[in-house]
Amino acid sequence: MPHETAGLAATAADGRGAIRPLPALAGCTATVSDPVAVRDALSKVSPGDRVCITGDLGSYRLKIIYSGTEQAPIQVVGDGNTRVNGIEINAANVIVDGFTVLNARSPEVEIEGNNVTLQNTVARNPVSPGYDSLYFFGNNVKILHNTFGHDAGDTAAQPNCMETFSTDLGSTPSHHVLIDSNRCENTTNNCLQAFGPHARGGTGRGETADLTFNNNYCQTQGSVAVTLDDVQNATITNNVVERVNHAWALRNNSTGAKIAGNTIAPGTPYEVGMDDSSKVGYQGPPAGGTP
Repeated sequence: MPHETAGLAATAADGRGAIRPLPALAGCTATVSDPVAVRDALSKVSPGDRVCITGDLGSYRLKIIYSGTEQAPIQVVGDGNTRVNGIEINAANVIVDGFTVLNARSPEVEIEGNNVTLQNTVARNPVSPGYDSLYFFGNNVKILHNTFGHDAGDTAAQPNCMETFSTDLGSTPSHHVLIDSNRCENTTNNCLQAFGPHARGGTGRGETADLTFNNNYCQTQGSVAVTLDDVQNATITNNVVERVNHAWALRNNSTGAKIAGNTIAPGTPYEVGMDDSSKVGYQGPPAGGTP
């Protein structure tokens, strides 16, 4: 895996450690390497454009606010070593690929929009306020082949690698989310924490559903790898989890979950913790205790 001060060069490690090539910086409608040029290019993007960014942009936080279409998404692409001080996506039909974010304000990456893909990106060592690597909100979000974690270890903040929630602060429920082949390294709390709108502090409106967590590597100091609270129809398969008290926590009507084929470290007391309200439609290993 890359060192704390480097990006991914020409390859990216997936959740199980395999190496896959990053996309070449070809077919670019614009190629830029400094914050002023990046802002200018992103202010002029149209559906189907491919903005290629290289270099170390220092304190610049990459912000994407213009949308593509389903047939012609906007692509914002780095070379793996492209360094930014955070990524914010508030748009639809966008692909962000090949960036490095280190020691940036939490969340280091925030996605809010439909049909958004984040891939081949490193986001580690997040700093205050929450020390989380990634927030995501929206429909048809894809989080693929990224590396997260190495947070501050602030147990009061309870940092997570990845998190979604639905509160009156403006976040919306998430649907049809694919989280595949990522690495979550040395995080304090959960690799994934997903709170639906009926979780504590939620809006009570809508639902968070159809979340797929596959082929990921999870290393956490917490007691659970993934916490689902009021999340329906989740699928959790073929992940590797370092030793925890239990890998998966299902609570508050997190019904319809399917869990299979995961590798849990020896010595883990049990794989699944579940409350009675989440048992409807469940398929997977027997629950060994409470969530």
